[in-house]
Amino acid sequence: MRLAGWLRERGRDVVAFALPQRCPGCGAESEPQRFLCEPCRAGIPRLSIPLCATCLVEEREPAGCLRHPGCSVWARWLYDPLAESLVHALKYQERWGLALDLGREMAGALPPGYRPDLVLEVPLHPARRRERGYNQAALLADAVAEWTGAPRVHGALRRVRATPPQAWLGSHERRANLARAFALGRPRELEGREVLIVDDVLTTGATLEACLRPLRAAGARATGLVLAWAQ
Repeated sequence: MRLAGWLRERGRDVVAFALPQRCPGCGAESEPQRFLCEPCRAGIPRLSIPLCATCLVEEREPAGCLRHPGCSVWARWLYDPLAESLVHALKYQERWGLALDLGREMAGALPPGYRPDLVLEVPLHPARRRERGYNQAALLADAVAEWTGAPRVHGALRRVRATPPQAWLGSHERRANLARAFALGRPRELEGREVLIVDDVLTTGATLEACLRPLRAAGARATGLVLAWAQ
C-alpha cells in the first residue's frame, strides 16, 4: 500500500510538471502544494473565535458559549466552495501533499501562546481506514503537530464501533449514531494534559463532541481544531 501511494505521488509530480496546477477558483496558475492561488485562498472567510461542539449538536448559537467548558473547537475558515475544493482534494483525490500547508493554516487559528501537550486525530474505524487507504484527519494532525512543535500521539483515541455514514443524518441522529463509538487507548496518560484533537470539517459538532467527551472524562483539557466550519 505504501509503495502504491508513493507511485501515485510520483505520478502526480510528473503530471504537475507537464501540466501546471490551475486554481479551481479562478483558473490562474497555482502551486501544487497550495492548490488555490493566493487571492482565492485569501478570500476564504476566516474565523477568530472558538465554537462550542455541544451547542452545535443542540442547535444553539455555538459562538461565545460559557455553558459547556471543554467543548471548544477552533476553525480556520468557513466552509465555502473554495474551502470545499481543498478538503475534497485532500480527502477524496489523494492530494496528501496539501496536508502540510493546510496544517500551517490550521495552526494559525489557535489563540496566541497556546501550545498543546499532545496532538491527536479524529480516528477512522479500521475497516473504513482500509477502504479509504488513509485518514485525512491524521495527515492534518501530523502537520499541525509539526507547526506547533507539539508531540503527535497515535492510537490514544480509537474508533471502536463502525457507524453508518453521517452525511444525510441530522444533528441529533449523528449524536446517537456516534454514541460509544470512541474510546481511549491509554486514559491515565492523558490526565491533566492539554490535548488538541484535529479533524477536517466541523458540521453538526457530533463527531468532535463524541471525541472530546472521553478525553474530558479522563481528566484531559481537550480542545478541537478543524480546517473549516460548515454552517
